Amino acid sequence: MRLIASFAWLALAFAAHAQAAEKPLFASNDAIHLAIQAPLSQLIKNREFEGKIAGTLTDPAGQALPINLSLRGITRRTSEICEFPPLRVDFVTPPPANSVFAGQKRLKLITHCRNTTAFTQYVLLEYSAYRMYNLLTPRSFRAKLATINYRDDNGRPIASQVGFFLEDLDDVADRNGTRKVKAGERIPFTVLSPPDSARYAIFQHMIGNHDWSMRAGPVGKDCCHNAEIIGTLTPGGAIPIPYDFDYSGFVGAPYAVPPAQMSLSNVRQRFYRGFCAHSPQALVAARQFRAAQPQMLAVLAQTPGLEPRTQQRAASFLNGFFADIATDADVSAKVLKRCAA
Repeated sequence: MRLIASFAWLALAFAAHAQAAEKPLFASNDAIHLAIQAPLSQLIKNREFEGKIAGTLTDPAGQALPINLSLRGITRRTSEICEFPPLRVDFVTPPPANSVFAGQKRLKLITHCRNTTAFTQYVLLEYSAYRMYNLLTPRSFRAKLATINYRDDNGRPIASQVGFFLEDLDDVADRNGTRKVKAGERIPFTVLSPPDSARYAIFQHMIGNHDWSMRAGPVGKDCCHNAEIIGTLTPGGAIPIPYDFDYSGFVGAPYAVPPAQMSLSNVRQRFYRGFCAHSPQALVAARQFRAAQPQMLAVLAQTPGLEPRTQQRAASFLNGFFADIATDADVSAKVLKRCAA
């Protein structure tokens, strides 16, 4: 009986894992169209608001789904930087099985910041960065591109812009047969998975992003800064997953500046921040990047709405990285020599 019960438990666990993996929102890379109606003008005017406002999300099938919206983020939340803040979407009731949002509970929504063509391109570049990391590992956030019609609670149009939803961390963990990790302000170096940490650092180097930490959160905040952890806090068990790429040189948002302590003149300057102890794994990761170069560059052409000039500029920036990792010797001489002790 115990053996039968064990098999039954395993079957249920497998079914739960399969269900998480089959949620439709991130099952394809096709962009969607939807509408969000809520008292958005309140959120736009009051960036210090910590509560939630009720609204409606109309999915691509025309189904009105009750939601709560809240503000999130740090830099993009401020009115000095962005006309429109990033949002968090909470579904009040489970979306129906025939909705693309079936199985979703809570999602980050990366918004357009400013209602201009240039800022649309920044959103699309950041989205494409997530797509590139997906090519390298399933231990990554999936993103869903959307054109969103935003309306105030009285129906007044506010904007019609591109944005994207980011997969919930629980679903990332479920897809990978593990769990998310709740950590304190700082985690020990020894718990980091060397292969995953090396891949993370090489990727951030590729896109010219320095706004992250795999080990610590901002002052007074839990770990980590622009990284989530899945796995375990045992030696080599913590898998860092990157997010928030708007401060990268690849995206090139006008408000992005490098960390003051790094003495870089702009965000398009690369400076490798991976750990020296992970250099052997970084060499292996660099080989993976070299092999995936055509597919990663192809993501730019596959991103709907990304203008040819934007594609060319982004590809040129990435090709500078690929030139630096052309051989193992190049990786050691041009990248890893600046590793963090």
